[in-house]
Amino acid sequence: MENTIKPYTQEINTRGDDRGVFVPFLNSTNQLPDATNLMIKRMYYVYNYGKGVVRGFHFHRKEWKYFIIVNGAAKFVMINPDKPEEVFTFISSSRRPNMIVVPPGFANGWVSLEDETILVCGSTSSFEESVGDDQRMDPYKWGDFWTVKGR
Repeated sequence: MENTIKPYTQEINTRGDDRGVFVPFLNSTNQLPDATNLMIKRMYYVYNYGKGVVRGFHFHRKEWKYFIIVNGAAKFVMINPDKPEEVFTFISSSRRPNMIVVPPGFANGWVSLEDETILVCGSTSSFEESVGDDQRMDPYKWGDFWTVKGR
């Protein structure tokens, strides 16, 4: 399967005042290439209790996913299984939110960088469609992308 659209992040323009912060995502101004006609059929959130919890890898041939961190921070990794050298890595946090866009055809996973990290996901597949399109993979199949290394 040739992936013409690669994983990417969409910067989110937040608005804040003395009451707090407003973080709009998944709206018509996001300008998602080739994905603007894809309907979000399911939304859910994942809560990792602790720092260092790895979720993934998993893979879908049809499903698009849109991730945003609403609490904590996370590192996302997407790999093209047909070209394992094609690796995309993104960082997102509730302090600097961005939307991570994962098109079909990329194995993807994430690791929480802080305790109590919460990820919200929008999906173009219903639960039943997703289960039929889901393939789980060893999170270390292509190496250790999860350990934070000093620089």
